[in-house]
Amino acid sequence: MPDPFFATSKNRKRKRSTTRDDGPSTSKKAARDTKGRAGKPRKLEAAPKKRSVGDEELSDDTHDNEDREGIDEMDLRAPDVDPNAYESGEEDEDETPAEKRLRLAKIYLESVKQGLSLADGEFDAAEIDRELISARLKQDVLEHSGKVHLYIADTFDLTQPPSLRTKRGHKFSVTAAVASHDGRWLYSSGKEGSIVKWDMRTGRQAHTHHKCRVDKDKSKGKGKSRETVDVSGHIDEIWTLAISPDGKYLASGGKDRQVGVWDVEKNEWVKGFGGHRDCISALAFRKAAPSLQAPLQLYSGSYDRTLKLFDLSTMGYVETLFGHQAPVLSIDALRAETTVSAGGRDKTVRFWKVPEETQLVFRGGGGSKWHDVLDGMDEDSGSKRPKEDVKSERFVEGSIDCVAMIDETTFVSGGDSGSIHLWSTQKKKPMFTQGVAHGIDLAHMDTEDVAMVRKPRWVTALASLRYSDLFASGSWDGEVRLWKLDGKLKSFALIGTISVLGVVNSLQFLTPPKDFVSTASWASPAPSEEPAEAPVRANGRQAKHDGSPVLLVAGVGQETRLGRWIQRKGEGHVNGAVVFALHPRT
Repeated sequence: MPDPFFATSKNRKRKRSTTRDDGPSTSKKAARDTKGRAGKPRKLEAAPKKRSVGDEELSDDTHDNEDREGIDEMDLRAPDVDPNAYESGEEDEDETPAEKRLRLAKIYLESVKQGLSLADGEFDAAEIDRELISARLKQDVLEHSGKVHLYIADTFDLTQPPSLRTKRGHKFSVTAAVASHDGRWLYSSGKEGSIVKWDMRTGRQAHTHHKCRVDKDKSKGKGKSRETVDVSGHIDEIWTLAISPDGKYLASGGKDRQVGVWDVEKNEWVKGFGGHRDCISALAFRKAAPSLQAPLQLYSGSYDRTLKLFDLSTMGYVETLFGHQAPVLSIDALRAETTVSAGGRDKTVRFWKVPEETQLVFRGGGGSKWHDVLDGMDEDSGSKRPKEDVKSERFVEGSIDCVAMIDETTFVSGGDSGSIHLWSTQKKKPMFTQGVAHGIDLAHMDTEDVAMVRKPRWVTALASLRYSDLFASGSWDGEVRLWKLDGKLKSFALIGTISVLGVVNSLQFLTPPKDFVSTASWASPAPSEEPAEAPVRANGRQAKHDGSPVLLVAGVGQETRLGRWIQRKGEGHVNGAVVFALHPRT
């Protein structure tokens, strides 16, 4: 018999049962307890007849415990959503992974066939498989790889390419020119605040978006403190243009601090995005085709040192990217959710990874050498010359003004030192630098001490034929220079020039449809030349060109697009857009 000294009069606390049947619990532990260790659901015990008041307050209105389902058997989808919307095609529960891959492949081929506008019975099925669908699949795989796969820079004839020049469209200097990807329309913007739409097949003016007039009473304040007026258009100079990959929207920006979106077909103002606190200086669309996985995204850069991302699928603002310490002067983007921006006077190029919310900073500011020979001038080629005959000068980069992406990890930049830098996301420093790419400009001074000032011509514009080894640069030396990347993407060299008088403020490469030459008479090559396939060996690989031309669009003005520091006037210096058709050699 136990000692009464150790006995207690208090009742011992009863342990709570681990298995409850008060309905599906919201905690993870309770959800796990309903299953065994092997993953099999266990039978729930009978529910107690009496419930506490607290349990009744937390429980739902269903009191039929016998028909209650477990957490794994409940349908958690929204009640107003079609259950078939969650399935891809006609999915079967007993479908094997191999059968599912086959079914998805058939769905993809059907979408490709619809994208190529092929109806049943229009072509032979074997011909479609061999030529059209096979080529489309290969192209999709190469483009989604995000790497350079087109080695076609040596295939083009640059001697006298056919060209189209717009006339009498702008009163002041042209700041930008872009063309739609189907080769139908050409757009140019000017400092007078207007956007002109041109028919690129005939060269005729189709429509003009004029500058909006605003009463002085409505626009209060001066400079940056001026309030943004709600109008259907721009009220000041337009500095930059961008066109969507599907050719549906045109984006514009300038000194009025709003990003304008236009409907291309209807020639109407769709929406104006505010938010920037200073002038809009750069715009770029994501090059991926709009879909549920890849919405139509627009990047904008401003003098307020920020980048903003907009989703034109929903016409909404997404986010703001901070990092630059000076006005953002140039932006470029390709298929991935990344973009590259040039920060002007902060002398940095930033590679933005938008989903990860991170950025890579590449610092420029390097110098370029120039050897002045007594009997002439020549660029530094590395050859040794007598010291008494050579004077060496070094120009330091003070601003990075333009940038262009080659592929998803490689890009080029240019600035006021006249140098073109080749960058890779794998290295902090440039892989290659071409010093004084557009030569030296001589400026006469009225002072007695200095009669002549020598300075390099800025690189005012850059553009690349995406995922290829070809890119172009522009300045005010009267030429657009074409460059070829080597097979390993570690250097580049000059392959040709195209004569363009004036200040080149924008450049764009474009691959038009195959029937473009037949509909645009000006784009036809010389009668003695016929485009043909030409295999090119680059880095041990063969690359074939399909014989279609490539269009180079240049926006040319008498002044630089952001100021009046450089002026080129005289015979042949016309404010307008120029389009060159680059045909392959025979």
